[in-house]
Amino acid sequence: MRYITITTWEIADGVNYNFALRAIEEKRLPALKEFGASRVTVVRTSERTSAVITEWPDKFTRDAAELKIDEVRRSVHREDQTRMAGEMKGEIVADI
Repeated sequence: MRYITITTWEIADGVNYNFALRAIEEKRLPALKEFGASRVTVVRTSERTSAVITEWPDKFTRDAAELKIDEVRRSVHREDQTRMAGEMKGEIVADI
């Protein structure tokens, strides 16, 4: 069954959103695809915040990528000046 993670992110005060987004597009998103994500969507939710919706083929694929994801988050945090504010995850139970 397909699995979703939704993470919320905040950009450091004074950092240009487009600068941070470029780093995210160049490093974080390709890494998620490389780890097995089927689709990654970034939604700008305010001047300094975003939500990232990542779809995985199943929970097993997402769980197998957990350590790699944590490593990427730690390594690029300093580069893109963002911090994770929250995370939700679960299996898709209805979809149209």
